[in-house]
Amino acid sequence: MSKHGKALVAMSGGIDSTVAAVLLHEEGWEVVGITMKTWDYATAGGSKKETGCCSLDSINDARQVAVKLGFHHFIVDIREEFGDYVIDNFVDEYMAGRTPNPCVLCNTHIKWNSLLKRADMLDCEFIATGHYGVINELDGRKYITRAKDLQKDQSYVLWGLSQECLHRTSMPLGGFTKPEVRQMAAERGFDELSKKAESYEICFVPDNDYRGFLRRRVDGLDDMVRGGNFVDTDGKVLGKHEGYPFYTIGQRKGLGIALGEPMFVTEIRPDTNTVVLGKEEDLIRNGMMVGKVTMMKYANVPESGLETITKVRYRDAGTVATLYPVGNDISVEFHANVKGIAPGQSAVFYEGDDVVGGGIIQGSGVF
Repeated sequence: MSKHGKALVAMSGGIDSTVAAVLLHEEGWEVVGITMKTWDYATAGGSKKETGCCSLDSINDARQVAVKLGFHHFIVDIREEFGDYVIDNFVDEYMAGRTPNPCVLCNTHIKWNSLLKRADMLDCEFIATGHYGVINELDGRKYITRAKDLQKDQSYVLWGLSQECLHRTSMPLGGFTKPEVRQMAAERGFDELSKKAESYEICFVPDNDYRGFLRRRVDGLDDMVRGGNFVDTDGKVLGKHEGYPFYTIGQRKGLGIALGEPMFVTEIRPDTNTVVLGKEEDLIRNGMMVGKVTMMKYANVPESGLETITKVRYRDAGTVATLYPVGNDISVEFHANVKGIAPGQSAVFYEGDDVVGGGIIQGSGVF
């Protein structure tokens, strides 16, 4: 009998989820490990060996940790659910001329829901993950605060977690740095795991060739989109491109066209298969609309506005902005110019280190 109760730990076979499980085990929780099979890369027709959280090696690594520490471990196959939601959305977004963030959708709509369902089935009080973030509470609302290790902080990709999820989630690594986590793993006999390389690839595109993935998923894609026009910001035709889904806002390299000066993708028009190129200053915007919003620290944005630091990509330092509610969406007015805002990416609102909320960028402009 454990001192506390039962905790379901999501185990990918990597060092972070392993140390999260170890810490809870040492605290006296009855740990139940679970590894989710989200994707079988062999079915995608890619050329690279399966890697990351879905590989057989990673599943075996997670199981060996459970065996060594003496707790139960389960493997759950959620490939069908994952494919229907995450992969279909990934393809649909590129075909709509947007740039998706599949890891956000996977975390907040697939993995957490699957974990909570299994936690209830196994009578576990909460779920735990190896994410770098801290969960705090204000007036009964749970929210995520940046982790101690700002280089590893994952608060940006967790903005979509519901209050139900947050109230039943623990992130044991939020107060540690990555070197400290590696040291803890080595000290507890997981020396090989402590040296294990990390994967930053999308699990279902481990060769990082999203264009090849789209071609394999959409029959006849090249014939559908090849030969569209590159145009400048005045509409002048500059040349032909390979197809609008193969470009992203802010892209400079790999355009396949020489114009005598650096040019960037500033707009994608899927209806006419047109890709607009401009100079770096043409990427500047001072406002945007954000939809599919999840509020975290506060229940809503007041009509009078709410000042935040808003990030438009993971490595973005953030820009001061005022948020205003527009129906179910949020209008973001930046206090300084921002470059390269890409529809489909996540916008995350911070108050200090606390996540106020986030959503999906619908569009941007100069106001």
